Amino acid sequence: MLKNIVLFVMAIGFIGLFAGAGPVHASGKDDVKSLVKHAVAFVKYQGKGKALAEISKPRGQFDKGELYVFAYDLQGVMVAHPKNPALIGKNLIDVPDNDGKLFRRDIVEKAKSKGSGWVDYMYLNPETSEVEHKTTYLQKVGDIIICSGAYKEFSHDGD
Repeated sequence: MLKNIVLFVMAIGFIGLFAGAGPVHASGKDDVKSLVKHAVAFVKYQGKGKALAEISKPRGQFDKGELYVFAYDLQGVMVAHPKNPALIGKNLIDVPDNDGKLFRRDIVEKAKSKGSGWVDYMYLNPETSEVEHKTTYLQKVGDIIICSGAYKEFSHDGD
């Protein structure tokens, strides 16, 4: 009971933290990690079904423009995504990024072996429609992997 109250208070705190936020450009790693932790607490408090529905809701509490949560199962099947619902239900484990990196394999492997961590890859930014460097934080909760990432801005001066 106390654990549920603590998780509820955490979830409410995170909701308050992000409730007034509009689209976030070039979010930092701290914001990404906080949003994942919020989603993990939501899964633990509300259950997987309600959490996946909320994560998949466009402009919901887990969709903050460039900063959004998405989720995979432990085989690399997309189980929630607020920006691209067409991906939900698809096994993406062998779909590479633009540089040929099988980043979803890295996400699943890291989730299974370490429980959480960071993975870098190239991905289409839904806010800019450009392929950009992205770093994603992941955390395994039960039989799903909760993820969120930040698109990195790089200076092209001197390149």
